[in-house]
This record gives sequence, C-alpha cells and structure tokens, in this order.
Amino acid sequence: MAYYHRLGQIPRKRHTQFRQPDGTLYAEQLVGTLGFHGVSSLLYHVHPPTQIKRVGEPEPYGPKLLKDRPLAPSHLRTLAQTTTGGDYLAARQTMIGNADVTLSICNPTERRMAYYYKNALADEVIFVHEGSGELWSQLGIVRFEPGDYVVIPRTIIHQLHFDEGPVRLLIIESFSPVETCRRYRNHFGQLLEHSPYCERDIRPPAELITGDVQESGEYLVRIKKEGYLHQLIYAHSPFDVVGWDGYFYPYATSIHDFEPITGRLHQPPPVHQHFEAHNFVICSFVPRLFDYHPLSVPAPYNHSNVDSDEVLYYVAGNFMSRRGVDLASFTVHPSGIPHGPHPGTVEASLGKKETHELAVMVDTFRPLYLTEAALPYLDEKYPLSWSPDFQHEPPRAADMMD
Repeated sequence: MAYYHRLGQIPRKRHTQFRQPDGTLYAEQLVGTLGFHGVSSLLYHVHPPTQIKRVGEPEPYGPKLLKDRPLAPSHLRTLAQTTTGGDYLAARQTMIGNADVTLSICNPTERRMAYYYKNALADEVIFVHEGSGELWSQLGIVRFEPGDYVVIPRTIIHQLHFDEGPVRLLIIESFSPVETCRRYRNHFGQLLEHSPYCERDIRPPAELITGDVQESGEYLVRIKKEGYLHQLIYAHSPFDVVGWDGYFYPYATSIHDFEPITGRLHQPPPVHQHFEAHNFVICSFVPRLFDYHPLSVPAPYNHSNVDSDEVLYYVAGNFMSRRGVDLASFTVHPSGIPHGPHPGTVEASLGKKETHELAVMVDTFRPLYLTEAALPYLDEKYPLSWSPDFQHEPPRAADMMD
C-alpha cells in the first residue's frame, strides 16, 4: 500500500457507464483486499477479464521445508550460483520459509516471460541485487534498477522484462499484505517527517501498456496457488486496461533512498525497518554514520531473538560484525540461540566512523526452516564460527567487500 494514484482514462464516477469508441462498455473490475475493507483499485478493460478459453493441468510448484534439522545458525553461500534456471519462474529457488513468508533466489537467463504470471495468495517483494528492466502489469510499467524493491500485490497479472546482463534477485513472498510501517504514517496514511523514506521515493506505474488489445487468441496466465502453478488460457490479453485508479498497484522504491536513523549510542534493528507484514518485517541496512558517543561500540551487541528468527541477505560492503560471509549470502539466526559479532570484530570496530554496507534483513515471529533447495549452499562450519580458534574462510567476493 502506497498512496492514491490514477493512470489512463477513467469515468468521473465509479460504477457508471464508460463507453469505448465503438459504443460498447468498458469492463470494470475491482481488485482489492480484505473482503472490500482493504486497499483496492478499479480497472477498466477493453474485454471482460473473465473470458477463460481453456483450463490446463496444474503443475506442482513449491518448496519442501525441512523441519527436522538441528537448531543452529545457518550460512548459505549463493554468490557462485550465477544462474538458477531459464525464465523467471523456473529460476526461482526457495531457500527459507514458513507459513508467513518465503525467501528465494532467482538468477534467470531468459530476458522475457512467454506467459503472464499471477500470485493468487501472496504479495511478492523483489529485491534487485543485479540487473535492470521493467515490470509490465495490467496497471502499467514500472522501471527497476539495482537496489530497487519491486512490490507486487497479490493477484496482479504481470511479466518481468530484463535488460541484457546478469540478473540476481532476492524474492520475498508474503502471505499477508506488505505495507509501509505503521509508525511512519499518520492516521491519514501519509508518511511522517521522521520516516526514513517518503512518497517521493515510491515509483508507481508510469505508463500503461499499449498494443493491439482487440486481437483475440490464446494468452496463458500461470497462477500460483497452494503449491501449484495453474494454467488458464484467456481469449484476450490481460494487458488491455485503458485506465485505473486506487491504492492497490505495484511499485518500486530503492534501498538507496532509505535514509538511515542513527544515534549517539547503538540503535536497535527496528530503526532499519522498511516494510511490515503479518508476523514479519523487512529491514534495509544502508551506508550510515556510526554512533557518536565518545565511548560507543559500533559493532552490534550480542542479543537473543527470544520471539523471532533473523535472516540477513548481504548485498554490498563489509559487515564488520561478520567474518567469512560473501555477498549474496544468507545468515539465519533462529530464536532460542544468542548471536552477535564474531570474535575480534568488536575491538576492531572501535573508533570507526561509518559503514558502507548494504543488506536486506527479514525478522519473523514464527520459526523459519531451510528448504531442500538450500542444502547445496549450506556452510556446515558456520555454527562453530564464534569459537576463538576457528579459521574463517576469506569471503569469495573479498574484492567487492571493501
């Protein structure tokens, strides 16, 4: 949820006659959440969005969570995996998840999707680690660049079109609406002065997709729901919207536009919060000044996540509290075990004035589980890496972590 936006042609009043040049009515569609009580948008189609031509066979599509693994910190190294599959759906590998959220890597080789895609159960937040391109949806085009979060609400039919060059994505799938943080908003929904970002940093669709929307044919929409990809073939392109307005739409916002909140002493992780959803939050660690008390300790203190599991995905820079961690790595610290800086990193942090790190953090209030797909990336030695005599491997991307 961002703010009210409109694009294209719409009638002056809702649910009134709105006619095409040939005199036929445009087909109005309400897309909304929470049973008419959440945010919504009204779309106006050239063709009714209900004209299913054929139903195909569903395909299994979903991760297998491993709930019988020992309780221990985990480190997943994914940097060496430059490609994970062909198109956007085939390339998705889910690493971690629970009933509220999943985290996947996705490094596709194909530039365009030959079909349309809809997630019927979850919002998707795509963090663009590498690559650029455009999100095409019924509501228009959103351009994205490295460092962008692309937020796609559930049920929005879309395609991803990538530019030339490598693509590396982190996909956070949320089974509840992804929103801006309540403590950053007033009761009207406007982002407040103390918020680390504002409406100017949110980029809604800028233009509608045009083309020969009158042409009939077969248009495959793949719908993800309950562990399957369902195949529905429609008679007309779903990208036939001539106008829409509302609060429900995809958008992009950049981690580089997140303004850090700092203090005289070390600030707790909630100051890094970027988004919230039911039972989890998404945080952005960005370049910032360290604490400015003369005796401050920049490195984070040891802490116990009594009620939450913590995942960090490393994007750029050098995390002074961790050793031997690559870019595109995940560290997973479950509730029940205290965690903190590696030996020697606290003393090494003293006197440091700033950091240039970039990372995405997900904190959950229900336990997270690794998946079968995560096992090939697992650093089996990581749980022992706080021992004083542990020999840390140098990061495989050390030249990128200066």
